[in-house]
Amino acid sequence: MHITQNSANKAPGKAAAPAKGPACAVKDMGGQAVMEGVMMRSGNATAVTVRRPDGTLVTKRTPFVAPKDKHPWMGKPFIRGIINMGTMLYFGMNTLEASTQMLGILDEEPSKFEKWLAKKLGKGVDKIVMGVAIVLAVVLSIGLFMALPAGVESLLKSAGMGPLGYTLLGGLVKILILVGYMIVVAFVPDVRRTFQYHGAEHKAVHCYESPLELNPENAQTFSRLHPRCGTAFLLIVFSISILLFLVLNILVPIDNYFLRVLFHLAMLPIVAGVSYEVLMGLAHSNSGIARILRWPGLQMQRLTTREPDASMLECAIVSVNVVLYGLPKHAKKTPEGWAILHDWRESRKDYVPPVTEEAISAEAAVNTEGKAEATEPVKTVDQEKKAEAKDAVWNEAAETAAKAAGKAEEADETADAGNSVG
Repeated sequence: MHITQNSANKAPGKAAAPAKGPACAVKDMGGQAVMEGVMMRSGNATAVTVRRPDGTLVTKRTPFVAPKDKHPWMGKPFIRGIINMGTMLYFGMNTLEASTQMLGILDEEPSKFEKWLAKKLGKGVDKIVMGVAIVLAVVLSIGLFMALPAGVESLLKSAGMGPLGYTLLGGLVKILILVGYMIVVAFVPDVRRTFQYHGAEHKAVHCYESPLELNPENAQTFSRLHPRCGTAFLLIVFSISILLFLVLNILVPIDNYFLRVLFHLAMLPIVAGVSYEVLMGLAHSNSGIARILRWPGLQMQRLTTREPDASMLECAIVSVNVVLYGLPKHAKKTPEGWAILHDWRESRKDYVPPVTEEAISAEAAVNTEGKAEATEPVKTVDQEKKAEAKDAVWNEAAETAAKAAGKAEEADETADAGNSVG
């Protein structure tokens, strides 16, 4: 086990008694690996935490309202799988964009062309880049996983092969393309690190769902494979699509290639709805059949996860804590409202910030001000009345003296006038 300095050394603050696992206080917590970090989502919020090059942890928490909470019909079986797929795609791309912003890698001055393009389209450069990436990803996905297998099926069908043969081979082509793609992209260093954060996400969720204290040491002991992973979902989608298309190809054979591609595309929501129910059923069952059916999906995760180091586990644990308890109140905030942490323990609910010289000075100033206010004499009601009466007597005497002085001056002026006339 590799332990970083932050994990091995004592935290800058202290915590109360170690918190044990919450015994799944939030059901089915899920997440996603992002650029140098991890996103976690509970029932009512999402949290994204990234580690910047200087070693600090930057985290944000965003309230989240599930579509089924707004529209109960979206939580019905089979429908919820379709909604969940759309939600995953939408929030997945937004989360990736947010992680790059939190890392600060988009803070570079845009080129003249980027400024011109943003001005013409009325959108920021990052939005344009993300939009282009989404379009390319959709086109690539349709081409690789629908158009190409449909072409294979058409060729095999025209060669005289029956529905069983060309459907199974077309489905096998989809799975081989998926596996090959995962193997190839794993050689890219940045993608490999993302796969490590993917493993950290799984280990943190495992630890959270266990009775153990949520910390990097305990999380490291768990498997990097998780039955509710999206990789397993993809494999189930492909398997369900093979079975579904097999039945449909027997009942309603389609000869035209383009109609076949459109047919595959139109059936995708139905496949997603069925696959989601299968995934949830397998994930929450410990029967022998469920374990056997889960096994292929778990093995697929060996391609999309890698063993994380302690710093990556810290990142995932911060996201778990923040999504459960909110942003740490003591943490410094960026202008965007993101919290900056120097140790993962700062995200714990029972964390107590260390006493600093600034805090001591501020507390001393407050105490001194309080003592000064306390030393001032407190007057009773009788004392206040006597003081008011005394002030009234003094004011009346002063007015009388002023009037007498005024009359004396008038008499002097009259006498001076009489003398001057005479």
